[in-house]
Amino acid sequence: MTDTAPRQNRASSGGSAASQTLSRGIRILEILAEAPSPLSIDDVASELGVHRSNAYRLLRTFEEHGLVGRDSSGRLALGARMASLAASVAHDLQAEALPELSSVANELGMTCFLAVRDRDQCTTLVSVEPRHAIASVAQRPGASHPMTAGAPGKAIVAQLPRREWPADMSEALRSEIDDVVARGFATSYNEVIPSVQSVAVPLALRGRQPAAVAVVHVAPTLDVDRIVDRLTRSTAAISDALGG
Repeated sequence: MTDTAPRQNRASSGGSAASQTLSRGIRILEILAEAPSPLSIDDVASELGVHRSNAYRLLRTFEEHGLVGRDSSGRLALGARMASLAASVAHDLQAEALPELSSVANELGMTCFLAVRDRDQCTTLVSVEPRHAIASVAQRPGASHPMTAGAPGKAIVAQLPRREWPADMSEALRSEIDDVVARGFATSYNEVIPSVQSVAVPLALRGRQPAAVAVVHVAPTLDVDRIVDRLTRSTAAISDALGG
C-alpha cells in the first residue's frame, strides 16, 4: 500500500506556486517508482490529481533531463538517469554493503537489503536477490513504509532514544521494540508485504541515520538464529569498513 493521500496533501498545500510545482514533480517520480509497469500521462495525472496538461509539462521537463523515459508504446517510466542519481546516495555505504548483501542473499537463498531511516519512514537503499532460489521476494530500492512496521523498521526504531519514538506507537509495539533492543534483532510477518516474513538486525554507523540489514522470504518457517548470526556478521563488517 502506498501513502499517496498525505503526499498529495503536502503537494497541494505549498506556500508558493514554485514549491507546489516542485512538490508535484517529486510526487510524479514517486508515482512512477511505485508503479508495477509504465504509466500513461492520463494515469499520472489521475494519481497526481491534476489536469493532464499540468502533468504533461512536468513530465516533459523530466524527460529532457533523462529522469523519465518512454517505452515503445509511449508509456512512462523512470529514466536511466535516475539510476546514476540513486547510486550517488550514501555511495560509500552502498559500496560497502553490496558485497555483504550479495553474500547473505546467495548463502541464505533470500533477498537481502539495506534499509535506512528517512524521517518517519524506513526506506530500502540497496537490495540483492539470490542467484539461485525457487522463489524470492523483490525488494525495490527506494521503497518506503512507516518505520513502525516490518522487521527493518523496528530495528531502526530500536536504535532511537525513546523520546524520538513515533508518538502514535501502541503499547504493544513499544513492548516489542524493547524486546528488539534486548535481543538485538527484529522479526515480522505479514506486516509490509502480505505473507512475507522478515528478519532484521540494526546497523548503527557513526554520524549517520539508523539503518538495518534484513532478509525477506515467503518460507513457512525460518531458522531465525542462523539468519541473525549471518546478518550480525554482515553488519559488523559494514560498520568496520566505514569506521564504526
